Amino acid sequence: MTARIDIGTSGPGQSVFFDVEELLATRLLVQGNSGSGKSHLLRRLLEGSAGVVQQVVIDPEGDFVTLGDRFGHVAIQAADHSEAEIARLAARIREHRVSVVLALDELEIEAQMRCAATFLSAMFDAPRDHWYPALVVVDEAQLFAPAAAGEVSDEARRTSLGAMTNLMCRGRKRGLAGVIATQRLAKLAKNVAAEASNFMMGRTFLDIDMARAADLLGMDRRQAEQIRDLPRGHFLALGPAVSRRPIAVTVGSVETSARSGSPKLVPLPSASAPEDLQGLLFAPGDDTPPPPPPVRAPAPTSDDLLRTISRGGPELTPTAAPSAHPAMPDEEREGVIDAVLREIVEDPDATYRAPAVLFQDFGVRCRMHRLAGHGLDLTAFRRRLAMARAGLYGELDDGWLDAMALGASLPEDMLAPFLLVARAAREGMEAPADAMLAQVYGTHSQGRVRRLIAYMEEQGIFVLRTDLSGKRSITIPRLGWTTAAALPEAAE
Repeated sequence: MTARIDIGTSGPGQSVFFDVEELLATRLLVQGNSGSGKSHLLRRLLEGSAGVVQQVVIDPEGDFVTLGDRFGHVAIQAADHSEAEIARLAARIREHRVSVVLALDELEIEAQMRCAATFLSAMFDAPRDHWYPALVVVDEAQLFAPAAAGEVSDEARRTSLGAMTNLMCRGRKRGLAGVIATQRLAKLAKNVAAEASNFMMGRTFLDIDMARAADLLGMDRRQAEQIRDLPRGHFLALGPAVSRRPIAVTVGSVETSARSGSPKLVPLPSASAPEDLQGLLFAPGDDTPPPPPPVRAPAPTSDDLLRTISRGGPELTPTAAPSAHPAMPDEEREGVIDAVLREIVEDPDATYRAPAVLFQDFGVRCRMHRLAGHGLDLTAFRRRLAMARAGLYGELDDGWLDAMALGASLPEDMLAPFLLVARAAREGMEAPADAMLAQVYGTHSQGRVRRLIAYMEEQGIFVLRTDLSGKRSITIPRLGWTTAAALPEAAE
C-alpha cells in the first residue's frame, strides 16, 4: 500500500507530497522559531494522513486535541492518570491501533518529561504482534530531548532522553516513525535530531540554529541567510520522503484549529474620564457571606452508633447524678458531651496528650457544664474522641454506621485518621495531607502516618491513587467513597 500526502505547494500549480511509507522508514525533523508555522505544518501532516496510518501525538500544550472532533482521535489528559495507567493505555493503543493525543498541558515540565517517557517506553516495549506502523508526532521536542541539563532532575532528563532516543534510533523496526518539531535545533539533543532523514526548516533567526539547519539541508553559510527571511508557513524541505533537493514549500490550509491561537489586536474600550476608571478599579467587591451548611436529617445518636459496633461489649448506663442536680434529658446530655469534646479537640495543648489523661479532663469539663454522670468509660471515650477529631458530632446517618463498623476492625488509635479520610471522601473534599493525619493520630512523625496508610492499604481499607502531578486520592472501596486528589505534603 502506498499513499501520498499533499503538504502544500512549491510554486504555482506545483504541489508537494510526502510519501507516507518512506516517511515511516526515514522519520522527519521540523524546525522553526515560535510563530513560524510548525504546529500548522504538523496539523496539515496529521490531517492528510489521518485515514492512512495510526497517529500518536505527544502534545505539551494541548493544542492538537481538536483533531478528535473531526478525525476521531482520542484525547488523553495525562494529569488525570497515574504512570501505571499511562503505560497501560500506551500498550492498548498499540494493540488496538487507536489514534490518540496525549495532552500534557496541565503538568509541570518535569512531570511532562516523566509522562512522555513512560508513554513512549510502553509503546516501544509492546509485544512483537502489536508492531503496527504509527506516526509518533512530538511537538516541542527540545523539552523531551534536551541537549543540556536544565532545571529538571537528572533522572527525569535521562529517562525522557532515553525514550526519545529509542523512538528515533530503534523505533523503525517496531513500526514507530518519529516526527519531531523544535523551536531550537541547538537545544535538541544531537543523537535524536541526527536520526531523521527528512527535514522541514522554517524561519530561524539565531546564527547557531541557522548553521545547523543549513548543514542538515546541505547548504553553505551564504545560502543559510534565506532561512531568516522565510515568511510564516513557508519551509525549506529535503529528504527521501519529499524531495531529493531542497525546495521551498508553502504549507496548505487545515480543517481544524488549535484551542489557543496567535494573539490578535482587539480595540481598546472607549476612553473614559480618569475618575470613571478609578471608580471601576476601586469599586467594592461582592462580599456576600456563603450560605449556611445544610441541616442534617435526624438520625441515631452517636452513642447508639457506638453500641451497635461495640462487638457485644457491655452497654453503658449513666451513673446517678449528684443529688444537687437533677438528671439531664438525653438530648441535652448529648449536646453537653459534644460541646466538651469540641473544646478538647480545639485545645492545642490536648493534641498530643494520652487518651487516659484526656478522659480525666473530659470528666472535669463535664462537671463544669453541670453534667456529673456522662456515662462513658475509657473505651467509649476514645471512640467519641476519634469521631470528634474527624469533625463528627451529633446525630449520624446509616452511611456513618457502615463507616464506624469498618473502623471497628482497626486498632483504636487508627480510628481518628480513618474517619478523617472517610469524611473527606464522603463529602468530596481533598484527601487530608500527612500533616493533618499526623495531628489527629497524635504524633509529630509523618513517617508514622505513611506507615499507617500503608497498613490500611494492605488490609484493603484504603486504595491509593497518585497522578503524575503528585496528587493523591484515597478510595474506601467497601463504602464506595473517594476523596478529591491533593498533594500529601500540602499545608493544612
